[in-house]
Amino acid sequence: MPLHRALNLAVRRGEILGVIGNSGSGKSLLLKSIVGLFPPVSGCIELFGVDIYASSRGALQKVLARCCVLFQHNALFSMLTVQENVEFPIRTLSGLSEHLIAELAKLKIAMAGLPTDASGKYPSELSGGMEKRAGLARAIANDPELLLLDEPTTGLDPIMAQQIDDFIREMARARSITVLLITHDIDTLFGVCDRVAALADGEIVVLSTPDDLYASRNPWVHRFLTARPRKRLSGLKSATE
Repeated sequence: MPLHRALNLAVRRGEILGVIGNSGSGKSLLLKSIVGLFPPVSGCIELFGVDIYASSRGALQKVLARCCVLFQHNALFSMLTVQENVEFPIRTLSGLSEHLIAELAKLKIAMAGLPTDASGKYPSELSGGMEKRAGLARAIANDPELLLLDEPTTGLDPIMAQQIDDFIREMARARSITVLLITHDIDTLFGVCDRVAALADGEIVVLSTPDDLYASRNPWVHRFLTARPRKRLSGLKSATE
């Protein structure tokens, strides 16, 4: 039985679009389909106006070179250092000299908020937050036009999750990157996303701004919001005054 049925979703250039859905609804499958890993049985997926499953290999490679993805568990190469992980996509696509590749990788690592000494560490030597930042550094290594993120704050403490949210928002705005972001984190939805798409029963049941989600009459969306209430900053202030 297919997970997605009559699913229709368009991402606007320059926006940060969040995708929510319950476990098993096909959020990660959707992301993998977008980057060419799981072709749909019917319908099409277009990136920058190109049907990626109907195009030539050369055309597909050109389109995918404009995108990058951060999978849920970062997918860093365990046998490579952070520096080498970030250098890898630059070396694959750029044709630059080794010196420039190394310098660009250092810049991306710094942009992601990692300390200088993290460059020489292996993924197993990093904390969860540092590993996530390393994954983000690699994801932005080639300045993608489209960035796909799968649960970028899962498993992080609230402070680190907020820092990752801030980095995604500021980086996307500064570089006009379009972001498709899968998450179940309410704070990420309301702090980062311009619009939110709710995936349920194989289709997009709600597509709205984060604030307008509360007006939705969809039962699943209602359960999602009430099960994970937003933090009340005013309440936190009054509690600490």
